[in-house]
Amino acid sequence: MTTTLQPSATATVTIRPVTLRRAYRFELVKLLSQWRVRLIVLACLVAPAGYTAIVSRQSSLPTDAVYGRWMGQSGWAGSLVVLVFLGTILLPLLTSLVAGDVFAVEDRLGTWRHLLVTVRSKRVVFAAKALAALTVTLALLVALVVSATAGALASVGHHPLPGLDGHLMSSGELAGTVALSWLTLLAPTLAFSAVGLLGSVALGRSPLGLLTPVAFALALEGVALLPVPVPLREALPMTAFVSYRGLLTEPRQLDLVWVGLAVSLTWAVVATALAYRLFVRRDFTDLAHDGSGRRLFVGGLVPLAALVAATTGVVAAAGGVTGTGVERAQLERELATSFSHLYVLQTDELNRPAVKEGDLRTTASCDKGGERVADSGPGADWRCTVTWTLPGATATGTAIYQLDVAADGRYVADGDGPKEVNGFFQVRTPSGDAPNPLWQFDGFVDLLDDDHDN
Repeated sequence: MTTTLQPSATATVTIRPVTLRRAYRFELVKLLSQWRVRLIVLACLVAPAGYTAIVSRQSSLPTDAVYGRWMGQSGWAGSLVVLVFLGTILLPLLTSLVAGDVFAVEDRLGTWRHLLVTVRSKRVVFAAKALAALTVTLALLVALVVSATAGALASVGHHPLPGLDGHLMSSGELAGTVALSWLTLLAPTLAFSAVGLLGSVALGRSPLGLLTPVAFALALEGVALLPVPVPLREALPMTAFVSYRGLLTEPRQLDLVWVGLAVSLTWAVVATALAYRLFVRRDFTDLAHDGSGRRLFVGGLVPLAALVAATTGVVAAAGGVTGTGVERAQLERELATSFSHLYVLQTDELNRPAVKEGDLRTTASCDKGGERVADSGPGADWRCTVTWTLPGATATGTAIYQLDVAADGRYVADGDGPKEVNGFFQVRTPSGDAPNPLWQFDGFVDLLDDDHDN
């Protein structure tokens, strides 16, 4: 008896590449499963609310921050103070902890080959990791906004505040302005997230990759403290963190906002493209790969330096501004405007007869460092005399201010007398002592305003 075996049918198995949606969800779950990321989310939800609630009730307020001295008067001030602190180093730090580690974690765990074999596309892997890091970073930013604003409003209330030109902003106007101010942080946050992706791709498991956005922010912060030309200052994404100040004046100075938005988005696109280019060219068969500082320098820093040079040229050509942007005529005009607005506010507090800003005919005369120093540029040696005349009066009032003007255009006017106008931090009102709005106040010089002589 003979038995014949029939060949079995060959089973055909179709292997489909992983879609971007599935890869993105996988990367997002990986990020959110890390205890470090969960701890950051919790801190972003709790810390700003606790800070604003506690500090707003203290007698010693952070007067070195814009709106710091107003934290005890309005909850909107607390939200703006947190925004100021985030724009210095905290947001770059958050992008370091998320975007700066999203590629490096595969190097540390040695899982690149498994991931690439599964997904079968470097393009999908890069896009999924970048989108997951961006999602988590934006979620952290939303948590910060909600926590800072809710904590401050619950602690102090939604009372009016003066803008950076002294005009009184109602609670409704502040709600919209504060929301827009927080939105201005979005573009520079994207830029630093892209720098984090670049460092993570180029340096692999090296700790330097994780610190790239922070090191980058510290370097730019150092440049921002110097009296560099205005076009170079505006060409740096760090400047976009303070562009919200243009929203706190009447009329709003939107040039700073648009320039900051354009510069930051350009940086985000270019840095992401550089990171993608390095990623798709990497040899993943080299198990000993440990990152390369040369790759970061040649493939990342040199192109970004060229971007700074090109952006500086564009801003200079489009704006027509030169120098530091801080000039005597401009400073006198801004100080006189702020004083007029705040004088009306003080008049209302003291229950004196109402007066309008335009009726005061306020002027200011400023000098920087005496006769031998040019009246130009930032510094703490500005001294200004403000004069005004009340309607129907022949006498002219005068008040002295010492001004500390920062290189980014912010100035602090410190009243130097007379005592009944600006020499004391409180004024006696019919209902008791109240903060004197003319004692110390923040102001803002538009560095992109080339009309300095008018």
